Amino acid sequence: MSEKITKFIEEIKTLTILELRDLVKAIEEEFGVSAAPVAVAAGPAAGGPAAGPAEEQTEFSVVLKDAGAQKIKVIKVVREITSLGLKEAKEVTENVPNTIKEGLSKEEATAIVEKFKEAGATVEIK
Repeated sequence: MSEKITKFIEEIKTLTILELRDLVKAIEEEFGVSAAPVAVAAGPAAGGPAAGPAEEQTEFSVVLKDAGAQKIKVIKVVREITSLGLKEAKEVTENVPNTIKEGLSKEEATAIVEKFKEAGATVEIK
């Protein structure tokens, strides 16, 4: 990978969820492309070789499904987990479902889920 691309990727890693969403929209508009997943051809036909055991998932995402009745507590948890400002955390909380954090270990994801449940939110690990 070129040094230019490596630097670009490192810069992307520093963006917040909302900034990433805005970046994707801007790229889609600028280049006339879509970041939507593309359908993939079906696997082997029946009677073909059996697939090996599925790999165990190693990276998880935490998705906020519903903020519940205590939105202020949930906004505080969003800010704690993501380091977003108050306005951005409020937007994330109001625009559900929304991915809060990605690329987490199972233990990290579980700990974050517990914080959200304590605040009264509904979350999911993917």
